[in-house]
Amino acid sequence: MTEPNLIGRYQSYRTRRFLANEHRWSTMLPSWRTRHRRRGLVVGLAVTFVFMFAVSVVCAFGVRWAPLLWLPVCAAFFPLWTMLQIVSGRRGDAPADTPDEWGVEQRHSARSIGLTVTQSLVMIPVFYLTFGDVIIGAGNGALAHAGGLMTLTTLLIGGCTPTMVLGWTRPDPDPEDTCSRQVTPTGIREKSATVADFGL
Repeated sequence: MTEPNLIGRYQSYRTRRFLANEHRWSTMLPSWRTRHRRRGLVVGLAVTFVFMFAVSVVCAFGVRWAPLLWLPVCAAFFPLWTMLQIVSGRRGDAPADTPDEWGVEQRHSARSIGLTVTQSLVMIPVFYLTFGDVIIGAGNGALAHAGGLMTLTTLLIGGCTPTMVLGWTRPDPDPEDTCSRQVTPTGIREKSATVADFGL
């Protein structure tokens, strides 16, 4: 048997670390794991992205205090994103070897959508910076601030899209399955014994 290469060892390390974190977070925010509440978190993230892009547009007009508006938007983004990651099991950025009872195909499809969204949206700041530099001229601070915030916003949208898609589409967890199955740090999903298992 050949020894795993560097990439293989790194993927194994990522998988073990992911499963350990999943085991740690599996009992957090149980009431937020329903589809209705997950969709609420997705909508909240979408609203923060709209505000982020709006701030970048305001910066393009040279408003000096506009970048300060980024702070309250970030204060809303980080809790929403963290909660969605927890309640969705971080399936959007899970390693390839991670067992997924909901299907690996849905995970790959969501990542493909995220890549397409990133490639499409990032063209907005690219065209803005390219043509803005020709029209306005170099050395314009507002152009740099707006372009940077636009680029950051589009990258955040693309990076969050897989988790948002999975959080929106995945069904509600089965209460019996949630109670009887537990994710272990080794990746084995163990099922606890119930009364029905003993034929009582």
